[in-house]
Amino acid sequence: MNRSFSLATAHGPLPGRLAVSPGARALIVLALAQGEPLDEAVAADLSAFGYAVLSLNLLTVQESVFPDAAYNAPLLTQRLVDALDRTRGDGDTENLPVGLFAADHAAPAAIRTATRRDAQVRALVCHGGLIDHAGRQHLQLLAAPLLMLVDAGDKASANAYRRAAAYFSVPHEMAILAPGENPGAHIARWFGQHLQAI
Repeated sequence: MNRSFSLATAHGPLPGRLAVSPGARALIVLALAQGEPLDEAVAADLSAFGYAVLSLNLLTVQESVFPDAAYNAPLLTQRLVDALDRTRGDGDTENLPVGLFAADHAAPAAIRTATRRDAQVRALVCHGGLIDHAGRQHLQLLAAPLLMLVDAGDKASANAYRRAAAYFSVPHEMAILAPGENPGAHIARWFGQHLQAI
């Protein structure tokens, strides 16, 4: 089953899509601060592994025009929290454990969200992004195991992970992706490992 998922905000609706297959074992929320083609590839891979997938852009169409909007971690965090709360009132997803996947600018917001909804978010994958910008308190409070995917040559994201790792008390690792490598297998492995016991 595929259907649209829209989250109302003061600046307009956030566009999203929810795909739920029969017997879905968990819900994976794909959080993006800007539209990216990676979203579709990752969503397809996760659906094939039997996960329900909610793809959500955390910026409205109008906001996406302004580059600075993607760096507003408090705003992105609140919207992701609101989206998670919505899934708890949705009959198709209300009882499913949750994993978060965030790319680039949405990564710090995903970490903050995982600390605010630690009973709901059981695993986290970030693809790039300066995750240390989530803030020391959130890094220390993170309870969800974290996989950091870094594209080859992305030194900024790799260094951000190393800085953040000093504060983690949860299982965490970094994987370097070869040029053109599909991250789907890494993501499915991490969620399979950390959501299977829920």
